Amino acid sequence: MDYRFTALLIIMLCALTFFAKPAYPKNEYLNEYGVRCGEMEISTEQRDTDYNYSESSTHEQQYLRFTYRKYLGTDCKTSKENVQIKQQLELMKMCGRVNSNPSLAYNSNFDLLVAKCRGVTPSRDNTRPDDLKSHWDVLKDEYKKENPDIQLMGDKFIKPSKSKLKMPPKGYIMPLPKVDDEEAAWNEIE
Repeated sequence: MDYRFTALLIIMLCALTFFAKPAYPKNEYLNEYGVRCGEMEISTEQRDTDYNYSESSTHEQQYLRFTYRKYLGTDCKTSKENVQIKQQLELMKMCGRVNSNPSLAYNSNFDLLVAKCRGVTPSRDNTRPDDLKSHWDVLKDEYKKENPDIQLMGDKFIKPSKSKLKMPPKGYIMPLPKVDDEEAAWNEIE
């Protein structure tokens, strides 16, 4: 049997694991999301051509080239504004955490973040009712008032059930189950 292909495959996998790098998660909150307005490129080129063989002369040409590429899509101003809006929205969400942690102001690694969040106060969500009950709790309480006999799951105070079954007293020995003739025959076979 020829194992060259298998050996080659194993060598390739080993090389892949040796040269591969781990994929780390990337935080893209404040990135520019690939906003490019255009690119300007400057290049030089030199060409040597032999066109007169009888005189053995060469002719050199040098070029200086300017290239501008304009990308299609939204205009540059709108793209940059969109990126700034995304950054400001993210800062608005996160500055409450930054401002509530005073130790960040003393860490030089966070100077830029602290400077960006200075003066930004988080707004509170004032749409909650004063009694801090959710709409679901209000609906559930109304339903319980209309139907007092119904026991709902998740009630804080569970009422005793109206069942006739009661727990046996402590130390009570339960009776053994009755065995019918067919089941006894099967137990004898085993």
